[in-house]
Amino acid sequence: MSTVPDPKEALLGVNRSQASPATQGWGSVPFNPAKSSSLQIFGLVVVGLFTLCVWRRYFSPISDIPGPFAASFTRLWHIKRILNGKQNLDLISLHDKHGYFVRIAPNEVSVSHPSAVRKILAAPLHKGSWYKVIAFPDGRFANAMSATDPAIKNELSRHLAPAYTLPNLLRSEPNITQTLSLLFSWLDKHSSSNIPIDLDKFFTFTTSDVIGEVLFSKPFGFLQEGKDIDNTIANAHPQAAYVSIAGFFRWFHVAFLSNPFITWLGITPWGHLINTAMAAIKERQQDPDNARSSDALSHWLRMLDQHKAEGGRMQEHEVHSAAFNAIAAGNETVAAALQAFVYYMIRHPNAWARAREEIEAAGVKGEVSYADAQKLPFLQACIKEALRIFGPASMGLPRVVPKGGLTIGDRTLPEGTTVSVNIWVIHYSKEIWGEDASEFNPDRWFREGASSLEKYFIPWGMGYASCPGQNIAKIELSKICATLVRDYEFRQVDPKQEWTWKANFTVTPENWPCYVKKREVE
Repeated sequence: MSTVPDPKEALLGVNRSQASPATQGWGSVPFNPAKSSSLQIFGLVVVGLFTLCVWRRYFSPISDIPGPFAASFTRLWHIKRILNGKQNLDLISLHDKHGYFVRIAPNEVSVSHPSAVRKILAAPLHKGSWYKVIAFPDGRFANAMSATDPAIKNELSRHLAPAYTLPNLLRSEPNITQTLSLLFSWLDKHSSSNIPIDLDKFFTFTTSDVIGEVLFSKPFGFLQEGKDIDNTIANAHPQAAYVSIAGFFRWFHVAFLSNPFITWLGITPWGHLINTAMAAIKERQQDPDNARSSDALSHWLRMLDQHKAEGGRMQEHEVHSAAFNAIAAGNETVAAALQAFVYYMIRHPNAWARAREEIEAAGVKGEVSYADAQKLPFLQACIKEALRIFGPASMGLPRVVPKGGLTIGDRTLPEGTTVSVNIWVIHYSKEIWGEDASEFNPDRWFREGASSLEKYFIPWGMGYASCPGQNIAKIELSKICATLVRDYEFRQVDPKQEWTWKANFTVTPENWPCYVKKREVE
């Protein structure tokens, strides 16, 4: 018996036998609207991303600036170099190849023109958004380092910066000297035992304890114990790597770490240093006589009390942030500078002997004061050259081009572009420092016209965003380096072995054990 077709199906051109999966065998797949929509959305996303990449690469206002191909459309090129730990050397090579301007991200240009130091770092430009990652204890709280607006940054610094003036810090010099004596006692022990010493560890123990002394009149205890308490120093390396890239993905940082819930739980991963610092602040606040000390915390708490009494705007979290930033920025950077001083001095012909002759001729006896060390021009030139050839900071210093654009050399960069100056790139510029820019040569500071180089010597940055704790570093470097040269001899276990280091947020050398020998000084 024949089947009579449904008039409606006939009108629509539908054959029931063709539409039925049961009668079509293996070749038929049911239509799935949800899957089709997902494929369409995925396709639109792919097309959108491809279009964005093409626009960034070929139609951006800075598309003609040379640089790595991938860097023109994704930040991931830069992230990979940071994680590889050689971003500073990569940037030097790129500038050698391409010139003053190198595009290192879709909207960031690294600039090496000599005038960039003045026009970018010394000018009151907004800092790049990367700095916002340094908010502490979480993203709600701007501090002097995380604030990108120069006016806000200067306002936040106004209450804190006086604690870092050289005259105020020198009031703590006797306590700093006492802390340093613990370092020298460890050097003496290794000299007597003839056991190699890892200077990277003991210098970091020292700089951390000095920060504790200057801030809280309370060292963190590394030198007393002679070990890395709670693996604090070891953990600092991955933390620094995290911070160096988290600034480019702040949404991720806020979502998983820098938010009120994590702060409330008290589980931030900063370890012994921050825990000790916060405990010291709490202890001092419970002491009504908190003005008894000349340390930085006493100054900050006095300012906080004054603002509360006068209805000022200073908040308690500013004190916490100042302590956090000083600790995070002040231990590994100065430790790296100390290592660079020893490493390059013992590898440079006669530098150690010349510095010692200068110290002995000056009659510096006993504990070396900061004032004593300032009277030693060759020693100071050696310290400066170590900071130039091996600056502790490896990240570029980003700023934002203001309204109307920014002209550097023969190039005008458009408004909103992030422009960065890398300290290593400037310090290795042959145009500025000569053909021997990549060589350790303290005598360059005594050449004719050497005073003109000062404006390009930027180990602490420059301008309103320069390192607030640089005076602490200068005191440490002067006192420690002078004592090391006068009282000790250093020799690498393997003199042919070059040290290893990684450049993430800071440059951290390691793996160059040395023998140390104490001199008999009359």
